[in-house]
Amino acid sequence: MPQELLIIGAGEFADIAYEYFTVDSPYTVVGFAVERAHLAEDEKFGLPVVALEDAVARFDPATTEAHVAITSTQLNRVRQRLVGVAREHGYTLANFISPRAMVWRTATLGDNVFIFENNVVQHGVHIGDGCVLWSGNHIGHQSRIGDFSFMSSHVVVSGYCTIGPRSFLGVNATFADGVTIGADSLVGMAAVINKSFPDNGLILNGHPAEPSRVSSYRYYKLKPPA
Repeated sequence: MPQELLIIGAGEFADIAYEYFTVDSPYTVVGFAVERAHLAEDEKFGLPVVALEDAVARFDPATTEAHVAITSTQLNRVRQRLVGVAREHGYTLANFISPRAMVWRTATLGDNVFIFENNVVQHGVHIGDGCVLWSGNHIGHQSRIGDFSFMSSHVVVSGYCTIGPRSFLGVNATFADGVTIGADSLVGMAAVINKSFPDNGLILNGHPAEPSRVSSYRYYKLKPPA
């Protein structure tokens, strides 16, 4: 019997998540939820859109799972916060793994992970909670992708790398074996990462990539985590 699914979010990524879960998963999407302050419609794709604060009254967590479909807004902090809210409401958080992705049997995944088509996730990789892997990435063996990271398309992460939580990796970024980037890193498109970088770096595209004098916190106008 298909499992019922509530999508948390109502923007572009929520639309995409609805399509992918509907076509390529055993889940049946039954509705959408957004925080009351952002509730601008009461229906999407013929399904109800409700305030997240009231969702449990309409979609019982005992019979309905949830997926937070939010992009990298505020350096992935919005997705992280709403995953916390969903858990507080008692929802089990569903993953989407495209049947057109290759995820090796020894890879481990957290909750609320979304992996698009044509990703390759190799032996021993760990992908944390709330991560998004857009289409066509390669994650090399034994690498670790920190919670709530967002990987755009055609990123190559070589073996034994560590990507800090809440990081954003731009299109065509490339990581050499064994490098680490810290939490809240913002990696530019086509950046070639051949050394490690500390937390909250704005890592500019180039070969090799170099850090900006501006931190990712300043770029996004965010406060450092408490």
